[in-house]
Amino acid sequence: MSKKKNKHKVSKSTTPQAIAQEPQGTTLYQILTTPKWHMLILGVVAFLLYANTLGHDYTQDDAIVIYDNMYTQDGLSGIPGILTKDTFFGFFKEAGKEKLVSGGRYRPLTLVMFAIEWQIFGHNPMIGHLINIILYSLLCIMIYKLLSIMVIGPEKKDEKNRLLLFVLLASLIYTCHPLHTEAIANIKGRDEIMTFMGSIIALWSAFKYYYTKRIKYTILAAVSFFIALMSKENAITFIAIVPLCFLLFTKKTDRSIGGAIRATLPFALSAILFLVIRFSILGMDFGGTPQELMNNPFLKIEGNRYVDFTSMEWFSTIMYTLGKYIALLIFPHPLSHDYYPRSIDIMQITDWQVILSILTYIGLIISAIFFYKKDKYLSFGIAFFIITLSIVSNIVFPIGTNMSERFMFMPSLGFAIVFARLLYKYISNQKVIWTIAGTILLGYSIKTISRNQVWKNDFTLFTTDVLHNDKSAKLLNAAGGALSTEASKMPDGPKKTEYLTRGISYLNKATAIHPSYRNAYLLLANSYYYLKDYKQSISNYDKALTYDPNFTDAIKNLPIVLREGGRHMGRNEKNYDLAEKWLTRAIQLNAEDVESTRLLGITYGIRGRHDLAIKYFQKAIDLRPDLAENYVTMGTAHQQLGDMEKAREYYNKAVEINPKALNRLAN
Repeated sequence: MSKKKNKHKVSKSTTPQAIAQEPQGTTLYQILTTPKWHMLILGVVAFLLYANTLGHDYTQDDAIVIYDNMYTQDGLSGIPGILTKDTFFGFFKEAGKEKLVSGGRYRPLTLVMFAIEWQIFGHNPMIGHLINIILYSLLCIMIYKLLSIMVIGPEKKDEKNRLLLFVLLASLIYTCHPLHTEAIANIKGRDEIMTFMGSIIALWSAFKYYYTKRIKYTILAAVSFFIALMSKENAITFIAIVPLCFLLFTKKTDRSIGGAIRATLPFALSAILFLVIRFSILGMDFGGTPQELMNNPFLKIEGNRYVDFTSMEWFSTIMYTLGKYIALLIFPHPLSHDYYPRSIDIMQITDWQVILSILTYIGLIISAIFFYKKDKYLSFGIAFFIITLSIVSNIVFPIGTNMSERFMFMPSLGFAIVFARLLYKYISNQKVIWTIAGTILLGYSIKTISRNQVWKNDFTLFTTDVLHNDKSAKLLNAAGGALSTEASKMPDGPKKTEYLTRGISYLNKATAIHPSYRNAYLLLANSYYYLKDYKQSISNYDKALTYDPNFTDAIKNLPIVLREGGRHMGRNEKNYDLAEKWLTRAIQLNAEDVESTRLLGITYGIRGRHDLAIKYFQKAIDLRPDLAENYVTMGTAHQQLGDMEKAREYYNKAVEINPKALNRLAN
C-alpha cells in the first residue's frame, strides 16, 4: 500500500524527479513533458529567430552559388553542369580557376536546389531566405528527435521526463546560438543546413533500425547520409560519430565494437559512393595550397615575397583559432563573417592564448575519455565537438581560411549537449536550471536577431563588421569596395566624398596588410576616379597590373580613366603635356576608343600641331563615321590651317548627320 501511495504522491520539490511525478492533465505539465510540444516550441523559436531575414537581399557568397553562377542561372538546364563540375566552376567560368581556392569543392545538391528556385522564382532572395528558415526549423526538430531516441530509449521510461527536459534544453541552446546566423541568414549557408540535416536524419534512422529492425530505416540512413555528403563534405565526420553513438547509447548488452561497425556500414557505403563520384569529377587533389594570401592564410612576407609559415607558427595559429571557437561558443561577441589574414595574426607557441587553447583541448580530450563510462552525455558532447571540428581545423587539410563562424554549425551541437548536461549534472533544482538557461537563451536570442540585421545586404555586412575587425585584408577590401560602389551612385557632394574617403582608408589598410592585393588596388583606383583624382587612380591601376598583368578589370578600366584624366587635364588644368601623355597611352591600350582619339587630336590642335590633330581626327572618323562631332573637330582643324574649303566640307558633313552639330561651335 505504501508503495502505491508514494507512486501518486505530489512532491513539493523542484527536482527533476519531482517534475516527473507531477499529476498529469495540466497544460504546464503537458508542455514540460510532451515531445510534440517540445518540437513545436523548437520549430516556432527557430522560425521566429530568423524571420527578420525574409526581407534581406543576397549577400556575401550568394554570388558564387546563385546570382553569378552560370549553371544556377540556367535553371533546370544548368543541373547537368552542376553535377559534373566543381561547385565554384559556374562562378569562375574558366577551367582551373576553381583550384585557386584550397580544399576542392563538390557540393552539387544545394546548387541544384538554387537552380530549381531560380527556374521557378527568378531573382528572388526572399524565397531563398524562407527555405533556409524552414529547413533550419526542421533541423532543430530533428536534433531533438535524435537526442531523444539516443538518450531515452525504451529501457529508460522511469526517467523519461527528466531526460526529455535535458534534450529540450540542449536543443534550445543549439537553436538559439548566434554563431548560426551566418549559415541561416546567408542563403549560401544552406549547404551547412542540408549536410547537418542529412547527417542527423541518417543517425536517427540508424537508431530507429536498431530498435525496430525495419530495413526501411537502413535504406533511409544510407540515402540521407548520401544527401548530406552531396551538400558538403564535412558530413564525412559522422563515420566516426555513428560508432561512438552506438557504443554509448545502446543497451549495455548490445554494446560492442562489432555492433558499432555494423551500424556504420550504411554510412560507409554512402561515403564510398560519394568519394568515387567526387574523385571522378575533381580528381584526387584537394585544390592545393595556393601561394596567395587570400586563399592560403598560412603565408607571411619575407624579403618582399610570400613564404610559408614555419611549422610552429602554423600549429600555434591553428591552436589559437581553435581556442577562439570555444570563446565564441561561450560568449558570441563580437561576431564577424570574415577571419581572413590578418584578422588572425601570426601566433607563436609562447603566446598565452595559444598555451591556454592547447591546455583546454588537452583537458577536453582527457575529459571525453574520463567520462566515457562515468557520464556518457559529457563524453559524447565533447567527442562530437572535437570530431566534427577536426575537418575544418586546417589540421587535416588546408581549407583556405583561418576560421569561420559557419564552421561551428555542426560542432556547436556538442557544445549545447555539454552545456545542458553540466546544468543538469550539478544543479538539482529545475527552477534554478531553467532560470540560468532562460537567461542565457534570452541573451543568445537577442544577439541572433540583432546579428541577422547585419546580414541585410553586402553594404551593411561589410561596413558593420569592419568596425570591430579592421585587421582582415579581405574585409577591409570588401568594406572599401562597398563604400566605393555606393558612392558611385550618388551625386557629387559631402556624403559621396565622405564615403569615398572612408573607403580609401580601408583599402589602404588592406594593401598595408597584403601588399600584392590586386583587387584592393583596383578598388582604390575606382575610388580615386570617383573623386576625380586621376593621378592616384592611374597609379593604383598600374599597381594592380604590376601584380597581375592579365587583370581583366584593370585592363578594361585603365584606358577609360586615362581618357577622362586626359580630358580633365586639358580642359580644366591646361596641362597639355600630361593630357597628351595620358591620351596617347589610352589609345595604346585601346586603339578603338574614338573619344580618346578625338581628344588627343584636340590636344595636338591646341598645341599648334595641326598635322597630328588632322591625323587623329581622321582616325576618329574612320572608327565612327556616323558621329557628327568627329567632322566638326576635323573642320575646325582645317579652319585653323586656313583651308576654308576643307573646313566647309567637313562642317557640311557634320550638319548632314546632325543639323544641330554646329550649335556648340557657334556659341
